[in-house]
Amino acid sequence: MNTLVLGLGGNKGDVKTTLKLAEQFILEELGEIKSISSIYKTAAWGNTNQPDFLNMVLILDTKEKVEFCLKKVLNIEQKLGRIRTEEKWIERTIDIDILFYNQQIIEHDDLKVPHPFLHKRKFVLIPLNEVAPKFIHPIFNTSIEILLKKCTDELDVQKV
Repeated sequence: MNTLVLGLGGNKGDVKTTLKLAEQFILEELGEIKSISSIYKTAAWGNTNQPDFLNMVLILDTKEKVEFCLKKVLNIEQKLGRIRTEEKWIERTIDIDILFYNQQIIEHDDLKVPHPFLHKRKFVLIPLNEVAPKFIHPIFNTSIEILLKKCTDELDVQKV
């Protein structure tokens, strides 16, 4: 069994409903959800001229390989109305990121695990700390709890 940690977020449409639907699809298509964080509201990161985001983290057990997991999360995003473009940091119905896959470090053209920016973003670290504070980041060899304390991101993250 593999541990898959996903970050979910969105800021377009009925985001709470979309997050719940994403949870259901993930459960049906990827494996058993072991932990679900609270939902957190944060101002948009990067391109700030857009609505606030709602974000959360899921931890699940999956039998699937990471490449299959990536295909599934991209498919789930598409089912939930996500249209991918070359433009970064734009409004979206859903964004599902693979944050961790076991303790593996993966460097593919289309997938980097651990997520390369998670240690710089409180909107990921706060929900992740809620469900897995002692999880050790395999590159930094540091717990999520410590990464959050060291994070310099100044965006306000509020539990919904």
